[in-house]
Amino acid sequence: MGKRNEQTFVVSLSSQLHFRKPQLTDGAAIWSLIHDIEVLDLNSSYCYLMLTSYFRETCVITESGEHVAGFVSGFIPPDKPQTLFIWQVAVERQSRGMGIGTTMLQTLLARDVCRSVKYLETTVSPSNDASRAMFLRLARELDTEMKSVGEFSSTLFPHGHESEQLLKIGPF
Repeated sequence: MGKRNEQTFVVSLSSQLHFRKPQLTDGAAIWSLIHDIEVLDLNSSYCYLMLTSYFRETCVITESGEHVAGFVSGFIPPDKPQTLFIWQVAVERQSRGMGIGTTMLQTLLARDVCRSVKYLETTVSPSNDASRAMFLRLARELDTEMKSVGEFSSTLFPHGHESEQLLKIGPF
């Protein structure tokens, strides 16, 4: 995989986006993004403040002009130093289908904090075809495979939440 530096990438002819580490002051905008897209589980606003504060090295925010167009949250589990777990990938509705999610993931993997990372793990619900396609595209771009390695059963969640399939991409 060719390493990328954090910078502005031209994702489409009509839009320039900037990919960067989130700051504490981005927490409310990230919460609003995830609230507005109505696809992902909405965590507390406090959770997004913690992600932007304590996990900023393994998160990416995408700006289009003055507003947040995308966000990826992730972390490197202490017992799996070669694995980056991706918690959420959010892209505003009007910017979907342009490769922004994949670019945010590539931006994150290019960071020094991910130098030892050889695998990416994430969970995806069976009904989320767009997310599954994005992670499959990333696996192809990294010239590796994506496989299912487990699941979080719906019985573990409250309120009838759909099961989440645990996907693993790598090694890369």
